[in-house]
Amino acid sequence: MYYISRLKVMIVLIGLISTLIQCSPNNSTSSKPKHLSEIDSLLKSPEVEAFSGAVLVAKKDSTIYLETAGFADIANQVVLTKDHQFVIGSISKQITAVMVLQAYERKELDLNKVIRAYLPKLPQPWADTVTVHHLLTHMHGIEALNKPLNFEPGSRFEYSQLGYDLLAKILEKVTGKTFADLAAELFAQCKMMNTYHPQRKKEAKLAKGYTAKPNGELVFETSSFRNYVAAGSFISNVEDMVRWNQQLYQGKLLKPATYQLMSTRYATRQHPIFGEIDYGYGLTFEKNESKIKIGALGFAPGYVSANFYFPQTQTSVIILQNTARYLPDFKKTFFYQTKILDIVKKGITEN
Repeated sequence: MYYISRLKVMIVLIGLISTLIQCSPNNSTSSKPKHLSEIDSLLKSPEVEAFSGAVLVAKKDSTIYLETAGFADIANQVVLTKDHQFVIGSISKQITAVMVLQAYERKELDLNKVIRAYLPKLPQPWADTVTVHHLLTHMHGIEALNKPLNFEPGSRFEYSQLGYDLLAKILEKVTGKTFADLAAELFAQCKMMNTYHPQRKKEAKLAKGYTAKPNGELVFETSSFRNYVAAGSFISNVEDMVRWNQQLYQGKLLKPATYQLMSTRYATRQHPIFGEIDYGYGLTFEKNESKIKIGALGFAPGYVSANFYFPQTQTSVIILQNTARYLPDFKKTFFYQTKILDIVKKGITEN
């Protein structure tokens, strides 16, 4: 009888412990912060086109949300994982800007020097008036290498891919290294082992990019690397993008005064998604939000991305997607990026 009673007590205790574990905040989905649960609901909503990609939210050095969905290869039904890489589009510009600013810190170039000093073979006379600073801020007016300027340098903003390609050529000139090698050195410095220049894409676990036809059919995109690399063709994944933010915003890549140059608002443009936004060196800020949200959206054929940082809470939000729909209506194309950013921003202000 004694042993039977003891056995009953043990069974009761095990049941109580099991109940406590199931109700523990660390094991209950109800313990997830409301705004992170809202991201779950958005990604699983039957009311919008299915999400294919990866979403990561990190606070300081800890991942607080990570979700993947869809296929890295639709034809072969390869399930997409957090390790897959994506072409990150214009997020590439801040990487190039850091390389330029590191060269500036080494006194290899002057931001206010005309680009003729570094690229003497440029055919147009504007090489004697456009500076490195103008290239970084899209305020140079260069339309093509064989054409005159669209406007006087520094007088207004005009978004340019070519300007960042010229920055890559300047870096090659002043360092004596290829842009691909310079990028690889920076990624190694940041311990970004899953980030690549396209010349090394064979090493990457690259998710295939898809563009939707007007009827909604997703077609494998063959021109994903048509942008200049320095402006829009680096390859990365969500975890490496968080590492990038940690390095950049925690002062591990640039001196404080140099980072201040990078994050200064130099120009304003009417953005097709955010409306009026300000530009620094490869970084964008919504109007009156320079201390709230910093980062950039990215587009490459077949890929839609966002990398933003909320400095007050040291929160990174990375959304990398390998399907591009509703082109050229970018508000619809970037639906998930803008919705998730709004959810995180709201969650931060409420907590």
